[in-house]
Amino acid sequence: MPPKDSIANTFLVSFVLCVVCSLLVSSAAVVLKPLQQKNKELDQRRNVLAAAGLTVDRSGEEVAAADMSGTEVEEVFGTRVTRRLLDIETGEYVADGEVDAQFDPKKAAKTPELNTPVTGEFKIGPSSREKQTWVYLIKDGENVEQFVVPIYGMGLWSTLYGFVAVDKDLATIRGLTYYEHGETPGLGGEVENPLWKSKWVGKKIYDEAVTVADANNDDIKTGVAKGAPTAELAAYQVDGISGATITCNGVTAMLKYWFSDQGFAPYFKKLASEQGAG
Repeated sequence: MPPKDSIANTFLVSFVLCVVCSLLVSSAAVVLKPLQQKNKELDQRRNVLAAAGLTVDRSGEEVAAADMSGTEVEEVFGTRVTRRLLDIETGEYVADGEVDAQFDPKKAAKTPELNTPVTGEFKIGPSSREKQTWVYLIKDGENVEQFVVPIYGMGLWSTLYGFVAVDKDLATIRGLTYYEHGETPGLGGEVENPLWKSKWVGKKIYDEAVTVADANNDDIKTGVAKGAPTAELAAYQVDGISGATITCNGVTAMLKYWFSDQGFAPYFKKLASEQGAG
């Protein structure tokens, strides 16, 4: 048997420690994965509610989504929100029998058979996007009051992922929120600032001179101004963030892309047509 302080014994102890630590880390990852997935889903649901501006009444005080408990988020989401899988190109919901409840749009965007190239005049950074994605119908009783759709695009340092809520008129933004990004705190990171996010409420998406059904890509007016919006664009744009020009340009580009014919315009036009028929 080699001496305790021999090189062979040192390597043996190191090897055993590495194996034990690897097993512990692997076991922890497996055990915690369901909890991590649940927390991820809870965070996304909280951001959907935040974009829609939904609150709960807690002892006579209105509590915003960011301050809701997990139980409150699940309760509000379960009673006010319906999730549907959308075919982005056609604007049609995927038939219930063909829906995979575990479908992940972010993974689909990187999977050849599930994605499509990002084309058109508005560039969002990634070269492809998913063909299908989840959209969220915000209801008051049986009536749909808002539609919350996912958006993403490149800022300065990272891809920003968020949600934008659109009024039932399909032309007015009710809220905008980002739940994942790597922008510089105090600069591009100000996309998370509640004051800046509140400026989006009530902004128009398309030129008010046209209807949603007739709008084309040139009619998309929403975005971030360089500084303050001009009087002509005040109904459509919000103030730029000081020192974060590239991030702001990215926000504008992604909004224009996702509201264009390559994004959710077919969906909104279909909904507008159905409302007209009703």
